[in-house]
Amino acid sequence: MTDTPFAKKSLGQHWLHDAASLQAMCDSAAITAEDVVLEIGPGLGTLTELLVSRAKHITAVEFDTILSKTLPDRVKASNLDVVSQDILSFDFTSMPAGYKVVANIPYYLTSNLIRVMSETPNPPSVAVILIQKEVAERVAAAPGAMSILSVTAQIYWEVSLGLEVPARLFTPPPKVDSQILVLKRRTAPMFADFDIKTYFHVVKAGYSQKRKTILNSLSGGLALDKAVIKSWCEQAGIDPSRRAQTLSLEDWYWLSKVYSANT
Repeated sequence: MTDTPFAKKSLGQHWLHDAASLQAMCDSAAITAEDVVLEIGPGLGTLTELLVSRAKHITAVEFDTILSKTLPDRVKASNLDVVSQDILSFDFTSMPAGYKVVANIPYYLTSNLIRVMSETPNPPSVAVILIQKEVAERVAAAPGAMSILSVTAQIYWEVSLGLEVPARLFTPPPKVDSQILVLKRRTAPMFADFDIKTYFHVVKAGYSQKRKTILNSLSGGLALDKAVIKSWCEQAGIDPSRRAQTLSLEDWYWLSKVYSANT
């Protein structure tokens, strides 16, 4: 075993050594001997050691070049490939269909990673990521506390929360607690006749001024007269005085359908 390197604050590195938490991540992904797993940010390889013992093959993508070079010495396994790369530029289509993602990721990576995994033509069947507890709760939020992040995640995935992991179990400990976020890819679109591009065009406009009413935010975000937006909201069965965070996925769907029908 090589010497343990210092965690780099600039890369958001916090080493997790707690066996129960690492096991919970593998269990949340239901890893079997037939699975191919993409691990993101393996770090010192504590999670990697569990994965190579349970899965058919592991591809570990590590941005830190020192860690990527030393990982094969830390975890000696014939079913492990280490890739030194930024996961946001990784080619997800290089993975076999039905692969799974398991990762203890830097907090700053969360939103971009969920977006990239959601939009790739070859998404994982399941993604289990350990992230900041507050952000995990935001991703899984119900109408009333929704955000673009929760809408994005939930339109593509069935979202649930797993084990909470206290900050004290990391080295060095982060300032906040973490939680396992479980994303199970939807096997079919949530809605019939669904245009994802139009859907998110309307959603982004609706959240462009999230402290304002849907009437005002959609009017500004879509550069349309308020009378037009009010009429569209009425057609979609939505009170124009509501705010974006109160709308459900279905509400956004009907708004996007009305938008498509009138543009």
